Amino acid sequence: MEQIKREIDKYKAEISKAKRQRKIVGVIAKHGLGYILNDSSIFRLFRKRNRSPEESEKLQKIGRRMRMVFEDLGPTFIKLGQVLVTRNDILPEEITLELESLLDKVPPIHFDYIKYILETELPEGLDTFESIDAEPIGSASLAQVYRARLKTGEDAAVKVLRPTVEKLFQTDISIIKKWARRLQKQLPVEMAASLDLNELLNDYYGGSMDELNLVREARTMEEHHKIAENRFEWLRGPDVYLATKNVLVMEFIDGWTIKDFPVDFFTFEERLQIMLDLAHYYIESFMNGNYHADAHGSNILICKKTRKAVPIDWGMIGKMDTMHTQAIFRFLMHTRLNQAEDAAECAMDVVMPTIYTDTIKLRDQYRAMFLNYVNSTQGEKYNWGRLVLELINIGMMNYCKIPNGLALWAKAFSATEGTARWICPEVSYHHVVESADTAVMKGVIGRRFNYRANATWITEFVKMFGTMPRRINKILEHFYYNDFRMNMQMRVDKRTENMANQIMNRLALTMIVASIIIATGLIMSNMPDVEFFGLTKAAIASTGLALGLVLGLYLLWRIWRTRKTRSFF
Repeated sequence: MEQIKREIDKYKAEISKAKRQRKIVGVIAKHGLGYILNDSSIFRLFRKRNRSPEESEKLQKIGRRMRMVFEDLGPTFIKLGQVLVTRNDILPEEITLELESLLDKVPPIHFDYIKYILETELPEGLDTFESIDAEPIGSASLAQVYRARLKTGEDAAVKVLRPTVEKLFQTDISIIKKWARRLQKQLPVEMAASLDLNELLNDYYGGSMDELNLVREARTMEEHHKIAENRFEWLRGPDVYLATKNVLVMEFIDGWTIKDFPVDFFTFEERLQIMLDLAHYYIESFMNGNYHADAHGSNILICKKTRKAVPIDWGMIGKMDTMHTQAIFRFLMHTRLNQAEDAAECAMDVVMPTIYTDTIKLRDQYRAMFLNYVNSTQGEKYNWGRLVLELINIGMMNYCKIPNGLALWAKAFSATEGTARWICPEVSYHHVVESADTAVMKGVIGRRFNYRANATWITEFVKMFGTMPRRINKILEHFYYNDFRMNMQMRVDKRTENMANQIMNRLALTMIVASIIIATGLIMSNMPDVEFFGLTKAAIASTGLALGLVLGLYLLWRIWRTRKTRSFF
């Protein structure tokens, strides 16, 4: 064990900022992706709605190169790519489709390292198990999963984090944040106002560090296990036997995924009930703002023993403000009733317009979008999973700031709709969501009229009326002593500031070019035939003219480039 410990410490010591940065630069250069950081015209393609075939092909190539870069750079970048797949508000569809095929399957590390972690993390070490398989049943970038049998006789799945993954995450994140600040400056001004890359990275880092703490994952599993067991007949969660920071021992579920279970294993009525329980369970967790963020068909098992649906892999948990979630379910209700105007108003409560947003245009686009989804079914192009994603895309096209959790929520909601199609395609998911309207409205009204939620409002109301006489008296005193002042400060937005800088820089460059040309003319006409630093009058004049010509051409080139990209000159 001491030898294994020394090897692990050696691997951790080799992970440094300088080495990782050299590797990141090398991999990016290897796959030809570095030019994105210096060409802001590419980012304008991200917001373009009607792209030409050539532009779409260009974005597909970028997505393909990004996928290969992320796979080569390991766990941090693989997880970053998986998060970016959910951010259709940031990346165009051509890129996210490429990133969806991002592989999170890597060769397993030797079992000796796993035994060391189990021996040091678990109270009884390897004696916890009667037996444990040396070959993993799953090997991903963050962890490996093994099948084992406890001394008490239960079959268990043992999830073990890789020993160096946390150090690698922290090192890579510090480098990525530094590059994100540079990339933020390259964004067009309107896009930069609606997208904060540093805020996005902080959100990603917080979620990733939660995923690297298996105690938190175990706590989440237990909470949702209680909800499923107490509320739903055909739903349950895996039992948790033991959890430490790097090891999670849980119940082994022997079953099929939603996509693979035999059709004749359930009757139609049973499949319908499973679908209803899953849908209502997810809607309830969505409304509470704490939900399974990766609820696709491969992460839901049908247990052969209990015949119940069991959600697994609780590493990625989504969090969402309940007010935003309520607004989403309200516009779904209005859409079903063909109330596009009310649905558009609810959508405006979800996104946050910036100074570059035309709110009238935005509301009109939302109204037109909702009309396409009236009376739609899950098998159509206009299904509800697509609806929320389209709402996000329209918001970003109009330079609105999108809540960080919304895109992940939309992907999770879309995944639940896909799960419903697999388990019971005979029934529309839209009707299933409609059956939960009563619970949704109960949750909305309950939060609105909850005395705890309104306590702050009541306190502020009482404070306002209690202090109003004193505040009015102070204002009147200032008027009486002729001491009433008002401070005003005007701030210019970034686009206007950038335009003013461009104009001033070009004027300055024009004056320099003109001065060089005039000075050259004066030298030619008035100076005697003398030499300066070994140069004749003709050589000095020719050099001046050449320099003026070069600077003039450069000025014209920058003016022409401005129509495609933002520049300093």
